[in-house]
Amino acid sequence: MISLKREREPEVDDDDDDNENGVTVKIRRGRVVEDRRSRHCPYLDTINRSVLDFDFEKLCSISLSHINVYACLICGKYFQGRGLKSHAYTHSVQFSHHVFLNLHTLKFYCLPDNYEIIDSSLEDITYVLKPTFTKQHIAGLDKQGKLYRAYDGTTYLPGIVGLNNIKANDYANVVLQAFSNVPPLRNYFLEEENYRGIRRPPGDIMFLLVQRFGELMRKLWNPRNFKAHVSPHEMLQAVVLCSKKNFQITKQGDAVDFMTWFLNALHGALGGTKKKPSIITKAFQGSMRIFSKKLPHPDLTPEEKEALLVTEEYQEQMSESTFLFLTLDLPTAPLYKDEKEQLIIPQVPLFNILAKFSGSTEKEYKTYKENFLKRFQLTKLPPYLIFCIKRFTKNNFFVEKNPTIVNFPITNVDLREYLTEEAQATEKNTTYDLVANVVHDGKPTEGAYRIHVLHHGTGKWYEMQDLQVIDILPQMITLSEAYIQIWKRQGSDSDTNNHTTV
Repeated sequence: MISLKREREPEVDDDDDDNENGVTVKIRRGRVVEDRRSRHCPYLDTINRSVLDFDFEKLCSISLSHINVYACLICGKYFQGRGLKSHAYTHSVQFSHHVFLNLHTLKFYCLPDNYEIIDSSLEDITYVLKPTFTKQHIAGLDKQGKLYRAYDGTTYLPGIVGLNNIKANDYANVVLQAFSNVPPLRNYFLEEENYRGIRRPPGDIMFLLVQRFGELMRKLWNPRNFKAHVSPHEMLQAVVLCSKKNFQITKQGDAVDFMTWFLNALHGALGGTKKKPSIITKAFQGSMRIFSKKLPHPDLTPEEKEALLVTEEYQEQMSESTFLFLTLDLPTAPLYKDEKEQLIIPQVPLFNILAKFSGSTEKEYKTYKENFLKRFQLTKLPPYLIFCIKRFTKNNFFVEKNPTIVNFPITNVDLREYLTEEAQATEKNTTYDLVANVVHDGKPTEGAYRIHVLHHGTGKWYEMQDLQVIDILPQMITLSEAYIQIWKRQGSDSDTNNHTTV
């Protein structure tokens, strides 16, 4: 009988290590040799792309640590480390799950053997974890309406993607979806290079908002997604942290309150000030004149009032102010019912509530001590104009909602008459088209939010409510209780295309 003897491996200078590129190598007799298993891993067919979800916080599922976290590509769970006795190593031995991805370095490893895997078939996984966009790709986003197929078989339009409602965060989802469909803002955040170099003071957490919003934009516009929806989990965790829990995932909030805070927080985190612009102010900031006149106390006699009105304190004062959005006031809803005992839902044309900015419409504003009569007139229109329709009035006891329907055209809204004469001479284009419409349905404090967005590439309108995405006829949009609207100035793309210089 022939006996077979196994040839012994040389023991001198034999060691496994990662070289400077992270590739597992053998150092054999002073020569660097790549581990041959790196390009021939037998476990690649065990990867289960259908369970991979990179939208959640990159935490070890056992230690809850952020440090050195790996995703198991067989079950989708996150584990810390890959060394002996680490959570990832233990998981690989216990469940025979062998392929892991380092969520920070984007390198793949086989455990427990601990060698790096190099294979071009894994590039789709790293792209889903960290999508990247070229300038050429970004420039073509609004010029075509190609449908893409996700790994799970569903087809979708990049940008028209549902956002998961984790518990009660639909108020934030609609605002994030609206901004995702403002091209200059979206384009700025799709390229990380635009904001990567911004310096923030030590210990400043607000820049986390910028990073997370950029990541969310890239996921929403990713043409190679594994699924046709995105979870805003990491973005919303940054919101909870940076707003000091003023805005929560588990408690319904107000979309206008959130939008106001979010715009100002992003502007500040991007290094913007009152004098220094950011992409936020370049896209949304306009300016107006405010004429304000103090009113005498109503309890005074007519003679006393007359005496006060001639003093300097009660003369009309003019001031200039910038704005990121305009608040439109609804007329008071009627309390009476019709013959069939049904409350009449009133309707009002958009131009009626825009009259607030005509320069001649006066409105009384009451403070705790004093009353003022104010009128407004616009001096500069932004490339993208945001309207907030004031539906809610809050007092000490409850919140009341005004259900008035605003009748508005979808396109060709000309705002020239609301500009001062000087501004009318300098502003070339004053006509706007609707691009996003946020709707609040239901009771004031409960209710639900949905959004209508225009897909620029196809020219079609879509309605999104959390994960649900449907196409919608433009005429149906005007029947809703609009709460926030974003209007695009015609020909305004060229105004904000210099976003990389911010």
